[in-house]
Amino acid sequence: MTGKPYDTMEDVIGKSKKDIGSLKNFGIEFEYVELESDKSRYFDKIKNKLKSKFKAVYIQRSRGYSLRPSLSSEYIGELVSLVKEVDPEIITIVDNCYGEFVEVKEPSEFGSDLIVGSLIKNPGGGISPSGGYIAGKKHLINLCSNRFTAPGIGKEIGANASGYRDLFMGIYNAPGAVSQALKTAVFASAIFEILGYEVSPKYNDKRFDIVQSITLKSSQALIGFCRGIQGKSPIDSFVVPEPWDMPGYGDKVIMAAGNFISGSSIELSADGPLRDPYVVWMQGGTCFYTSKIGIMNAAQNVSSYTV
Repeated sequence: MTGKPYDTMEDVIGKSKKDIGSLKNFGIEFEYVELESDKSRYFDKIKNKLKSKFKAVYIQRSRGYSLRPSLSSEYIGELVSLVKEVDPEIITIVDNCYGEFVEVKEPSEFGSDLIVGSLIKNPGGGISPSGGYIAGKKHLINLCSNRFTAPGIGKEIGANASGYRDLFMGIYNAPGAVSQALKTAVFASAIFEILGYEVSPKYNDKRFDIVQSITLKSSQALIGFCRGIQGKSPIDSFVVPEPWDMPGYGDKVIMAAGNFISGSSIELSADGPLRDPYVVWMQGGTCFYTSKIGIMNAAQNVSSYTV
């Protein structure tokens, strides 16, 4: 319901012609509606689309590699209400990544049937080493768990017992980690707006996720930004990021993430595809004071390029 999904979802859906066990290989069709700023026109488009029969709708709270705004839980609630008004049987699923603990209420409190997310983002607090969560209505959780393990076993096995401490400690610390990440994003937004770059959100905008985008306008500046973040990371600060043909992406992508947990994006990280207008998406920062150093280094790296 919120436009083209994140790049790595395309093979999952089955947009490519490869027979790789995608949704399409299971006979599951997929369509999308572009998110629009004109609310009434956007809602009308959704209503028209829902005249066809759908089993589920998928709502992406954060932006992925797009410059559209992230969505508030309340706005997601309006989308859910719209769907249920057309057909109460349609399952509403919210990709809640990067949005957890940013607001007081989550999308599930506004009627979403399921919310899903990653434990190496907000709710893992920078402590959980891997994993994800699914939360929502009991009968749907049972369906998911039986697919995740095996029919009849479901969630009785549970997660890896050796990881329980990290999972629980991570979610316990998550609200504090998210608050630090929000401070980091606000600081980055202010610094780069002063330097003349287009930023979204602006430093004083209301935020619904921890992601900060900065339009850098050149591949050199994008590469320089990511190298600046990596150079002041706590792990692998000596590593020099290079753009690469990463699996699941249509363009070369550069990523900076010198973090304690591999792939963690609640810790300070930045990435972006090498395509016009050369936007970097920065997220995380479990400690504002050290994250500040990374952002200042990134700013110094790109300051020599024309704005």
